[in-house]
Amino acid sequence: MSLFWIVIRRLAEIEERMATSKKVITREEWEKRLNDIKIRKEDMNKLVMNFLVTEGYVEAAEKFRMESGTEPDIDLATISDRMAVKKAVQCGNVEDAIEKVNDLNPEILDTNPQLFFHLQQQRLIELIRDGKIEEALEFAQEELAPRGEENQSFLEELERTVSLLAFEDVSNCPVGELLDISQRLKAASEVNAAILTSQSHEKDPKLPSLLKMLIWAQNQLDEKAAYPRINNFSNATFEDPLD
Repeated sequence: MSLFWIVIRRLAEIEERMATSKKVITREEWEKRLNDIKIRKEDMNKLVMNFLVTEGYVEAAEKFRMESGTEPDIDLATISDRMAVKKAVQCGNVEDAIEKVNDLNPEILDTNPQLFFHLQQQRLIELIRDGKIEEALEFAQEELAPRGEENQSFLEELERTVSLLAFEDVSNCPVGELLDISQRLKAASEVNAAILTSQSHEKDPKLPSLLKMLIWAQNQLDEKAAYPRINNFSNATFEDPLD
């Protein structure tokens, strides 16, 4: 037998031993370990409230507050105002969104030049979308060009946006994605995060971060043991490690 096949065979044997050396944790043992971990209902309720507040489900947050007695860390009335801003951007009514932000807290845009530029950029995109070419060029020159002169990244983004005007068929435009709804959603998410930050609230809900941590922990544990794994996170059911 050649040295090559000897090495291959040895490697296969080592791999087989490593695979069989994994510790197997039964469903019964796994569930017992989980039951030994005590999580306060109060903490779970806070996670739920954090998600509802951050994502803007004001009615659900109010109902959950009444049912669970969990108090949100911000005034629920401000959620409606924040969602009105977000919806305005998502609908392309950027000028209205800027006015609403200033009504909420004028310091948000005054202290966040990148956010203000991106909202103004979205206004330019909406003018181009509506075919208001002359108005778009005038707006770009008067409102965005001066900011581009002060910031190289702003200038590059402005140039990409203005290049939309060079194409009659935006489907063949290399920056045509700027006209996608996803661009509106991106701007809406940015302004939503800025409002939350101004209210001393996390800009992202905690639950998705915990889910990412769970996935990472399972991937790490996969290397050391066979255990009842969660593969379907929609129903969070365990899969038998011996299946």
